[in-house]
Amino acid sequence: MSTSPAVELRVLTRETYRPVLNLRVRPGQERLVASNAGSLAQAHFEPEAVPFGLYAGDVPVGFVMFGTEELNAGRLWVWRFMIGAEHQGRGLGRDAMRAVVEHARGVAGARELRLSHVDGVEGHPGPFYERLGFAYTGEVEDDERVMRLAL
Repeated sequence: MSTSPAVELRVLTRETYRPVLNLRVRPGQERLVASNAGSLAQAHFEPEAVPFGLYAGDVPVGFVMFGTEELNAGRLWVWRFMIGAEHQGRGLGRDAMRAVVEHARGVAGARELRLSHVDGVEGHPGPFYERLGFAYTGEVEDDERVMRLAL
């Protein structure tokens, strides 16, 4: 049983976005996920991008952004998922992804959760997602392998 606090998704507001914006991954992980600043800029211009802060209690520990462009086909995408460097290695990523899945189950019309990741790079998150029940679809999108989880 995990001793880490539960992680929850919170809507980012004018008052709360900065601490999430300032979270960074560990050195060497930058090539695995876009920056939170870039993701928040994308969300500003793309209405199908839905960002959230990931919080353990009152502490912002990560960031997730959903893509809803295929929701009418039953697919909700995780476009971004990151845990800040200082919060990694404590089970928060696992707890956060479980919270992401629970959130996805509450999205009307979502029948599966999809994500993609860079492959062939040391430390890629494929095994992490597999342990959480995601499976490869065989598809490749933008040079990233696609995974899915039935909701």
